[in-house]
Amino acid sequence: MTLRFAYNTNGTANHRLDDAIDLIADAGYHGVALTLDIHHLDPFAENWVQEAQRVSSRLQRLGLGSVIETGARFLLDPRAKHEPTLVSGDASGRARRIGFLKRAVDIAVILHSEAVSFWAGVPKPGIDRDEAQLWLADGVAEIVAYAREQGIVACLEPEPGMLIETLDDFAALKIDGLRLALDTGHCLVTGERDPAAAVAEFADRIGTVAIEDMARGEHIHLPFGEGDMDVSAVLDALDSIGFQRLVCVELSRESHRADVMVPSSLDYLRTCRNHKAEEPA
Repeated sequence: MTLRFAYNTNGTANHRLDDAIDLIADAGYHGVALTLDIHHLDPFAENWVQEAQRVSSRLQRLGLGSVIETGARFLLDPRAKHEPTLVSGDASGRARRIGFLKRAVDIAVILHSEAVSFWAGVPKPGIDRDEAQLWLADGVAEIVAYAREQGIVACLEPEPGMLIETLDDFAALKIDGLRLALDTGHCLVTGERDPAAAVAEFADRIGTVAIEDMARGEHIHLPFGEGDMDVSAVLDALDSIGFQRLVCVELSRESHRADVMVPSSLDYLRTCRNHKAEEPA
């Protein structure tokens, strides 16, 4: 089976969106993981519908699929990274995050995206974690229900340091219809599971996958070959479960050299697959 690869636009922050899409298409990717941001299809712009329609047409012309990512740093609050979240103490802040995620679903409909990926957030000091869990469950259920109505797959990503940090945290959420956004590198950060084993264990719940290299215990997205990730093993695991959705390269710290990293990352992944194909039966 041929795995389908995408590149996350949070690693092309110094490129206009059209230029980033062209760079990704020219490299030979099957899709784009589009991180909605102030300069990349701003979901709060007055013309967001028209812009989404224009981007959708461009992706279709280029034969690219898409996943919508929602991890922009200062999209909702220019003074506080990633705030507000689904676990913010202020109810109006939580409502604003939910509204943004619903808008992401709306954009996913226009782009015919495979999934919308989001995360829980970090409870601020003084926030009761049990109460935060209730806020989270209510918010996620609302988002999943909205996405289901629109025919979109809603995926929660366990993120190191956040309220939902590990795959066990994700598994404890009993929300019908919620899928897993599996960032394989995060398994190395938390040390909870081997990334390839995580793919096999959660095969029936994975809605989207992110891949990159990472060093064990350190949450820094690294270019392939610079960390501890057994990339070939992860790809083999995805192959073994018959994964047909986009596998998204996420190198959010590499925008300054995206012209190099976009094509070289796909070359690395293809080399891993070619070695697999060359192995004796």
